[in-house]
Amino acid sequence: MSGEENQTKSFEARVQDRQDWIEAQFRKITRGSWARIIRMARKPSKQEFRQTSIICGIGLFVLGAIGFAMLVLMDNFLPWLIHDVFGIGSN
Repeated sequence: MSGEENQTKSFEARVQDRQDWIEAQFRKITRGSWARIIRMARKPSKQEFRQTSIICGIGLFVLGAIGFAMLVLMDNFLPWLIHDVFGIGSN
C-alpha cells in the first residue's frame, strides 16, 4: 500500500516526507542515551590534541613494527623451517 501511496504523491511531497523523517531521527539524538555525551563534548586544547596525536602515532608505529616483524619472519624463517627442517616440499 505504501508503494501505491508513494506513486500518487508528487516528487516534492516524497522529498519533504524523507526530510521530515531525517530531521525526526536527529531530534531523537537529543533525547536518547547519547545526548549527555554530545552535550559534554568540546573542542580539545592544543596540548590535548598534541598528546593524543603523539600517542596515536606511537601506537601506529608499534603496530607497523609488529606487522613488519611478522612479514620478515614469514618471508625468511617460515620457508626455511618448512623446507629445510621438516623436509616438506623438497624433492
